[in-house]
Amino acid sequence: MKPKASRGSCGPIFFAILGLGLIVLIIGGVKFLQIRKMMSMKPPMPVETVSSAVVKEVDWAPILSSVGSISPVQGATVATELGGTVTEIGFENGALAKKGDLLIKLDASSEEAQLRSADADAELAKADVERSRDLATRKVISKAELDTAEAKAAQKVAGADNMRAMISKKEIRAPFDGQLGIRQVNIGQMINSGQQVVQIQALDSVYVDFALPQQRIAQLKPGLDVHVTTDAIAERQFNGKLTAINPAIDVVTRNVTLQAILENKDHALRPGMFAKVEVVLPEQHSALIIPGSAVSYAPYGDSVFVIEKKKDEKTGQETQTIRQQFVRIGEARGDFVSVTTGLKAGQIIVGTGVFKLRNGMAVTINNDLAPKLQENPKPADT
Repeated sequence: MKPKASRGSCGPIFFAILGLGLIVLIIGGVKFLQIRKMMSMKPPMPVETVSSAVVKEVDWAPILSSVGSISPVQGATVATELGGTVTEIGFENGALAKKGDLLIKLDASSEEAQLRSADADAELAKADVERSRDLATRKVISKAELDTAEAKAAQKVAGADNMRAMISKKEIRAPFDGQLGIRQVNIGQMINSGQQVVQIQALDSVYVDFALPQQRIAQLKPGLDVHVTTDAIAERQFNGKLTAINPAIDVVTRNVTLQAILENKDHALRPGMFAKVEVVLPEQHSALIIPGSAVSYAPYGDSVFVIEKKKDEKTGQETQTIRQQFVRIGEARGDFVSVTTGLKAGQIIVGTGVFKLRNGMAVTINNDLAPKLQENPKPADT
């Protein structure tokens, strides 16, 4: 027979297992409470440094913007009406010319000889007329013979005048005051009729030609102020007046063509230049403006971050936080954009760095490196 196990030998093992289980439960409970407390605590949000801007209310005159090109008030390519050999050039490339100044002269020796012959025939015919009148007075010749003599004399005079006209066309003169271009003929060159000689442009005043959508035609009328800038002279703005509105709308683009005149005494603007055009409408309207860099553009809507002061209920400490505000953007001018809805004048918003921000984030303001904003910025040509 096997001996029975003693009760005293099982007791220590049972109590050891029970104690170990209690220790595990206590440690697990402590860890559970620690994890629950950590999960209930929100981590502090990082403080971002931003620049600020104030929502301003200003009076903006409505502006219609377009692009166009410069054209001369008077401009032409001078060409010859008759052919011949160039015997004289009376101008320098790029010089200023007055109306009637000689540009080039063609050989007219043959025409001058024919003119002398025609003048002689005309004088003889005039003498015949005088004799015929005397004879007609004395009834020696008939009235028909006198009429024939007068007609012949008129033909001879007309022939001589035609030769003078031919000779005058051998001299090409400036049709108006203007600046000359580069000559396209040389002395001794044999040229044909229609040969281009030189361009001449009147540059004291110039036109700017541009177009606007047909929806704007009701707002347009001659006399409106026009501002023109060009990349070729970035530091200047040229002012003028709207002078002409095309009566027809382009059937392809549905735009109306317009023309404005600009003063150009120093000849800074040249025909063919690209120009940025702004037509200033007469009425004024109030607009809320903010920096364009303050707007966070997104497909679902544009927004800005409004800076607000928030007080901690426990510590009483005041902090600056941001609130995302959706807005509707209107017209843009230079570094500024107008806001039609979503903001009020005097509110402080984040001016730059909006791409790195989140709603409710704490911020600190530092405007030391904030960019200088302008309605008509003139960035360096890079």
